[in-house]
Amino acid sequence: MTILQPPGWARPRGYSNGILCEGKLLFVAGQIGWTAQAELAAEDLVGQVEQALKNIVAILREGGARPEHIARLTWYVTDKREYIAQSKAIGEIYRKIIGPHYPAMTLIEVSDLLLDGAKVEIEATAVIPAE
Repeated sequence: MTILQPPGWARPRGYSNGILCEGKLLFVAGQIGWTAQAELAAEDLVGQVEQALKNIVAILREGGARPEHIARLTWYVTDKREYIAQSKAIGEIYRKIIGPHYPAMTLIEVSDLLLDGAKVEIEATAVIPAE
């Protein structure tokens, strides 16, 4: 098992940003919309989704994977109505960062997230094809 820590990112406390396991399964811990310096990139949901997806892609790259290797995404949002209201903009951001790839996904509304001000957290599982 290899812990993935993109260069320049603040070291997380109590979890890993990603783990690469035998068999080329890559598990990405829930990513919120914060920067490599552990600061929220935006206050709005769309901006936080954009940064969370960029974080996932950075971790995938660190493990030798690409967005099209994502097999599963789990989204945790603090307000499903806000998510639904912003779904068009979120879809545009998703396609810009992930592309036209749509893995199995789950969306869960939660009462809060660990970091104050965070509106979304997304975790991913990727499968890197054998060469």
